[in-house]
Amino acid sequence: MTVMEQRGAYRPTPPPAWQPRTDPAPLLPDAEPYRVLGTEAAAGADPELLRRLYAELVKGRRYNAQATALTKQGRLAVYPSSTGQEACEVAAALVLEERDWLFPSYRDTLAVVARGVDPVEALTLLRGDWHTGYDPCEHRVAPLSTPLATQLPHAVGLAHAARLKGDDVVALAMVGDGGTSEGDFHEALNFAAVWQAPVVFLVQNNGFAISVPLAKQTAAPSLAHKAVGYGMPGRLVDGNDAAAVHEVLAAAVRRAREGGGPTLVEAITYRVEAHTNADDATRYRGDAEVETWKQHDPIALLERELTERGLLDETGVERARQDAETMAAALRAHMNQDAALDPMDLFAHVYAEPTPQLVEQREQLRAELAAEAEPEGAQ
Repeated sequence: MTVMEQRGAYRPTPPPAWQPRTDPAPLLPDAEPYRVLGTEAAAGADPELLRRLYAELVKGRRYNAQATALTKQGRLAVYPSSTGQEACEVAAALVLEERDWLFPSYRDTLAVVARGVDPVEALTLLRGDWHTGYDPCEHRVAPLSTPLATQLPHAVGLAHAARLKGDDVVALAMVGDGGTSEGDFHEALNFAAVWQAPVVFLVQNNGFAISVPLAKQTAAPSLAHKAVGYGMPGRLVDGNDAAAVHEVLAAAVRRAREGGGPTLVEAITYRVEAHTNADDATRYRGDAEVETWKQHDPIALLERELTERGLLDETGVERARQDAETMAAALRAHMNQDAALDPMDLFAHVYAEPTPQLVEQREQLRAELAAEAEPEGAQ
C-alpha cells in the first residue's frame, strides 16, 4: 500500500463538539457609537460634572491654540495638537481617582494637564529638554510617550503588579488608531486579558495615523471589535460627546477596580488640525471633510446641552473663556523665558553609581567649563 493510499484510508475520529471558553456576544461593541448629549440619556447626567467638563474643554482648546503658537515662535520644538479631541482628553483625566495611573501618548498633553500636571511642565519634553518635566510618581502620570503604543505594556505591568500587591489601583492607557497597528498593542491587550489586569485601554480613533487613513490600517468593523479576540469587552463611543466618553470610561474603570478585568474603548473623534506643526494635512485630506467634523465640535455639543437645560448662560461662557485666557497668559509668560541649562546635567541620572568612564568625562567637562569661565589673560 502506498503512502497516499494509507493516507486516504485514514479516517480520524471526529473531536467532540467545540465550545468557546466564553460567550463572545457580551464582549462585542454596539453597532453605533454610544451618545449622551442630545439624547434622552442626557437628562440623567450630573449637572456639576457637565459644567466641569465644559470648563476643561474650553481650557483645553485654548491650551492647544497657545501651544501651537509657541511652536511657530520657536519656543516649542514640536506640538501634536488635540484640537477636536478635547472630550476624550478631559474625560480620561477626570474619570480617574487620585490613586489611579494615567498612561498618555504624545498627543495627550491635555489629559496630563487635566490630571493636575503643571501646564508648563507638561510641555517640557516637547520643548526639547531631556527631562520629562514632571514627577510621574507624584501625579500618577507616566511620561508622555513619543514611541507608538510602548506605554500600553507598561500600563498592564503596573496594573497587574498593583493587583498582586492588593492595591486598589486602575491604569488607563491612551493610544491613537495608528498605535493599534503596533505589536505593543497586541501584547498589552493579550496579557491584560490573560492576567485580568485592572486596566482600561482608550483608543482615540481620529481618522489618521499621520497620513494613513484607518481603512488602510485595518479591515475590522471597528477597532472596538478587536477586543473580543483577546477576551475582553469592547465599547464604541462618540469621542466628541464628553458626557458619553466619561460615562463609558467610568463604567470600564469601575469594572476593572471590581476585578472584572480590562476593557477596550474606541472613541470616534477627529484630528481637526495637522498631525504636528511639521505636517501638511492638506496632502492627504480635503477641507470639506474637516469642515464636516467641525459641525460636531465637542465644545459646541456640550455648550448647547448646558444652555438648553439652563445650566449655562453667557456669564458662565465668558467665565470659562477668561479662565482659559488666564491659563494661556501664564503659559506664555513661562515659556518665553529661556531655560536655565546646566551642561553638567548630562551626567545626572545616567547610572545609580557613575561608571569610571562617566566620572572621567564629567571631570573633563567640568575643567573645560572652568577654563572658559576664567577672565582673559588669567593663568
